[in-house]
Amino acid sequence: MSETLTSAMTPVMHRVISNVSETADTATLTFEPLNDGLPKGEWGQFNMIWAEGIGEAPISFSRVPVDNTVVHTIRAVGSVTKALCALRPGEYVGLRGPFGAGWPIQAARGHDIVLVAGGIGLAPLRPVVHEILENREDYDKVTLVIGARTAHDIPFLDEVHRWRTGGLLKVRITVDQDCSHWNGNVGIVTNELHRVVIDDPGSVAMICGPEIMMRFVCKQLEDSGFARDNILVTMERNMRCGLGLCGHCQLGAKFICTDGPVMNWVDAGPLIGVREL
Repeated sequence: MSETLTSAMTPVMHRVISNVSETADTATLTFEPLNDGLPKGEWGQFNMIWAEGIGEAPISFSRVPVDNTVVHTIRAVGSVTKALCALRPGEYVGLRGPFGAGWPIQAARGHDIVLVAGGIGLAPLRPVVHEILENREDYDKVTLVIGARTAHDIPFLDEVHRWRTGGLLKVRITVDQDCSHWNGNVGIVTNELHRVVIDDPGSVAMICGPEIMMRFVCKQLEDSGFARDNILVTMERNMRCGLGLCGHCQLGAKFICTDGPVMNWVDAGPLIGVREL
């Protein structure tokens, strides 16, 4: 095994420096390396995060690494992610990465952008929002559509409120289930997309959420005039090695960990939602 491959398969130990609860089952963790850190990741890429004695999980960046720290937002849905969400400052994990193809945000410069997030799907899109806000003059109209089961399931709620009131992008939020303190929209994400006006033939869409949501969103965007290669989704299915070697994330001829996780709808459309590939 080559030295490069060995390095990519060896976790780099990191210390937890903060664990912030986002929702009842979701937390944002910030890590710092004990020694030399990982290479700097980009929007949409992911790390494999190792919980000692349990296993690894692929988690996208929820903030582009700054000052050698790494930020991931994790939803507790399995044994590994539950263990990661339970970590406290001072505890340790192993990180490998960064892996995969990220959001091609530079190619969207000068165009309208539509971002669509379902629940925890906002986490991989959050670095894109940061990039847009930091370089707002490089992009035309920007719309962020957020869907969640309830208002309690929207991560980064304070930050989303700042985006919404800041005037630099349009934020639309909808929830599946109404509740007493929610006075916003109730319904599915595609209902909100009908209200988004698209008049730039080069518009770019970036979508992250449950696969069934992404499938309907992409179809609606395509029907509204988006070019299929300008519709981008991120897929995190069964990834294990991060290097395209083990085959666990293979969908047809594609390896999600190397050809993705971000893929355009031309490539992802025939694969998304097909369980047996």
